[in-house]
Amino acid sequence: MTLAGAAMLTATVASAQNLDAGKPPAKLFADGCATCHRSPRGLAKGRFSVTLAWFLKDHYATSSDSAKALAAYLESVDGPAPRAAAKPGAKSSRSAPRPPKPEQGN
Repeated sequence: MTLAGAAMLTATVASAQNLDAGKPPAKLFADGCATCHRSPRGLAKGRFSVTLAWFLKDHYATSSDSAKALAAYLESVDGPAPRAAAKPGAKSSRSAPRPPKPEQGN
């Protein structure tokens, strides 16, 4: 009887699910990170993929697979911010090139 109860309890614990399994990395970010970080851009800057995944696994992700997926996502969006499109008719911030100075004879 005791053995049957222990087997049932073990089976119940073993069937626990990873709720993050199968979620795309962008959804993982939106669900777990977006409350504090408005954008994923720049969060992976200067970090190695392996150490970033370890950090995420230790602090935020529910499994090593979701931590790796989230680390790969953060690295994929890491880069320079997109430039704002110039408004039509707006002047460029650069001045027009100057013509060369005339040479003076000696």
